[in-house]
Amino acid sequence: MVEGTLTAIGRVTKRAVIGAIKGTGEKAQAIGETTADLVKVTIGGVGDFSVAIEKRVGEIVSGAVEAAAEVGADLFMTIKYTVYGIVKAGSEVGADVAKTAVAATEGAIKAAAKAGTDISKATKEAVTGAIEAGDEIGTQASKAVRGALTTAIKGAKDVIKPPK
Repeated sequence: MVEGTLTAIGRVTKRAVIGAIKGTGEKAQAIGETTADLVKVTIGGVGDFSVAIEKRVGEIVSGAVEAAAEVGADLFMTIKYTVYGIVKAGSEVGADVAKTAVAATEGAIKAAAKAGTDISKATKEAVTGAIEAGDEIGTQASKAVRGALTTAIKGAKDVIKPPK
């Protein structure tokens, strides 16, 4: 049985996110927590967090977007809270939050393109999720995430507003 082109991590993410979407009224929170847990599990104990994050994040985002598409959930809400969960978890395990934010946002944009959805709206939601996570982590993380996204993600500067 073949499940698209998802990797093992992508397939696990897809099943976990489907469960989160179906199992709770708090879909956004459940998606964020589910993807954060997957980040912690997949990169915990890895020596170089940056490489692990950059490699695995795209797989996690792809699985989450496929899950949302399969069950008819809001793709853009899924993108936002998946990226949010990934950036928060990356911070918690000691990864570079700026690199994590860029990798998660790039992964979300690629997954959205594969799903055939509006790329500019997907970019906006991914950037928003990363910014909200950075803001919640702290001032340094907020500045680092904003700077990295502005430099690396086309269209991010149009979304990014100064911190509150």
